[in-house]
Amino acid sequence: MLWSRLASYFEQLIQARHRIHWLISVIFVLIILLEYSTPPPYVFGYLYVGAVLIASTRLSRRATIWVTAIAIACILLNLLVPGIGVVTPATVANRVIAVLALAVTGWLGDRLQAYEQAITRQRLQLQAQEQLSRMREDFVSTLTHDLKTPLLGALETLKALRSENFGSVSPPQRRVFDVMTRSHQKTLQLVETLMDVYRNDAEGLRLHRQRLDLFILAEEAVADVVPLATSRQIHLRVRDEESDFRRAYCVNGDALQLSRVLVNLLSNAVNHSRRGSSVQVVMGASHGHYQVRIVDEGQGIPNDELPHLFDRFYQGQSDRQAKGTGLGLYLSRQIVEAHGGRIWAESHANGAVFAFRLPAYMHELPLPATSQSTA
Repeated sequence: MLWSRLASYFEQLIQARHRIHWLISVIFVLIILLEYSTPPPYVFGYLYVGAVLIASTRLSRRATIWVTAIAIACILLNLLVPGIGVVTPATVANRVIAVLALAVTGWLGDRLQAYEQAITRQRLQLQAQEQLSRMREDFVSTLTHDLKTPLLGALETLKALRSENFGSVSPPQRRVFDVMTRSHQKTLQLVETLMDVYRNDAEGLRLHRQRLDLFILAEEAVADVVPLATSRQIHLRVRDEESDFRRAYCVNGDALQLSRVLVNLLSNAVNHSRRGSSVQVVMGASHGHYQVRIVDEGQGIPNDELPHLFDRFYQGQSDRQAKGTGLGLYLSRQIVEAHGGRIWAESHANGAVFAFRLPAYMHELPLPATSQSTA
């Protein structure tokens, strides 16, 4: 069936080319009859432009060049054949002008074909890239879904084991279950982050905006990271860089997505801080924007790596970057930029700073009910 369709297509293509060849031949015959049956001062060679245009739009570039060259030869040959009348300088000038017109037409037709071929190649490349992107997204979506299902099942099984639903559990066994649970949770979080990254790249990030207080979101994020900080003996603190009194830092944003940014940056700071040190969330305001800075006391970041920290799957050369996957910071950048903000990193002698800024919310609206947690 496929071969028969291909044969039919090529047969139709050949027939179409034959029809075009016959049409160009008829045009040449008619113009030659007009040219060679009249004195040289009567220039009908301009009519060859029609044949050149047909060739440039329907045939190959080589065929267009041949049609143009033959038309020019026919125009010039009429100066000698059939020898009716006297050839004057004005006649020669008219013929030269006609030749130049045909040459320009042929050149423009050749350029047009070259542009059309380039556009066709680019269109095919874009279609191939779009198809590859769809295949990649389908693959990632299927893979992450297939990974997520067994991970959730394993976590539920571990939960049942720790709850002694299948018999008593000794302290050593409970510690093993805790390690396995944390490992599975990290893997599940990585899978979910991977799904979010590809979904955001393909469909864009959909935000459910409302008036939020960044200070409250920071306190809630700190509360979420407390277990991790406690295991590493890290002290967490939220403070205002300009005042000892609590102020509202209201923005128009998505509470869930901004909380993910704060948790990602806090977890990153905790994981790369020295034991017994502290991580501070410093709130500030500047030029109509609110700024959040997460300051840790860990290993610094080389200056040449700072511009690439928020690239997808970026793995730096330092030990600090090698520990991560490069997805958490990339997802954080997606979220912050979708809110119209900016995210960046800085390095100093005693650690690193990860910061982002968002436009301040200026309208006086009541805050939604939000639970507060202490640092």
